[in-house]
Amino acid sequence: MATPAIDAADLVKTYPAGRKKPPLRALDGLTVSVPEGVVLGLLGPNGAGKSTTVKILTTLSRADSGTAKVAGYDVNREQDRVRRAIGYVPQKSSSDPVATGIENLVLSGRIYGLSRAAATQRAIELLKRFDLSDFGDRPVKTYSGGMQRKLDVALGLVHRPKVLFLDEPTTGLDPEARADLWNEITRLSGAGLTVLLTTHYLEEADRLADQLAIVDHGKVVAEGTPDGLKAELRGDSVAVELVDPDTDGTVRVLLRQLPGVGEIVVEGNILRARVDSGATAVPAVLGVLEDKAIPVTAVTVSRPSLDDVYLQYTGRSFKVAEEAA
Repeated sequence: MATPAIDAADLVKTYPAGRKKPPLRALDGLTVSVPEGVVLGLLGPNGAGKSTTVKILTTLSRADSGTAKVAGYDVNREQDRVRRAIGYVPQKSSSDPVATGIENLVLSGRIYGLSRAAATQRAIELLKRFDLSDFGDRPVKTYSGGMQRKLDVALGLVHRPKVLFLDEPTTGLDPEARADLWNEITRLSGAGLTVLLTTHYLEEADRLADQLAIVDHGKVVAEGTPDGLKAELRGDSVAVELVDPDTDGTVRVLLRQLPGVGEIVVEGNILRARVDSGATAVPAVLGVLEDKAIPVTAVTVSRPSLDDVYLQYTGRSFKVAEEAA
């Protein structure tokens, strides 16, 4: 059986929360395993424990308890070997804004032990790979946000790592730059590199991840392929947007009486229900609401999404979790 590229078990990490306050538990027994050559998406809202997990796996922090190996090396006992086997792209750019793109890349290569000639050649290769050749001699501070993030990823690849960690790589990018970086990440995965990607964008996780681990309150609450997790949710999702949120109790009772209606969750003025068939459920929902003169703004039906998966395993939508965070 092949050794996983990343293998973490029962990770626990707490942080002081201030005077007379209980410690904040960022990780609460998180367990995850990533085969070689796979893009694993860690999906969760801010504060779920994703970045803490990455810091532990990249040797920037130590877990209070639990074990972890990356590229076969223990993150506590073999830190130097782990660091040489991985590339790490943090949330904030790690490049020197005053230096040029090629200067940043050559310096990174030299730090990893490459000769100046080898580091320069590798820098030229990466600038070309990320369509930055025309900008290699320009200071990084003149780059657009998307160009800076491409350079950050290139910096993580200088020494040809076995595992690449991308911590919220597209946060703050405009849609065009985000889509451009998505294409680059897809190319990386096609080359056989193992990638651990943290994200709070549902679309990003759906698009890029071969395997997905949904993280909530420091634990992995669901694992699988994006399509597989969605397929577990049979039927459709119906969302009812109420004019008066105070009518949600009445609406909940009415919907429970309809055939084919499953779990119902209320968030503000939005009521969501799992149904066997959206085509038959929507007319029935509209009918009972009209009979009781309950006004609604809209009733929509959709196939299962990752937001529905998150709702299923955590009891709240991703949007509500983000707002709470």
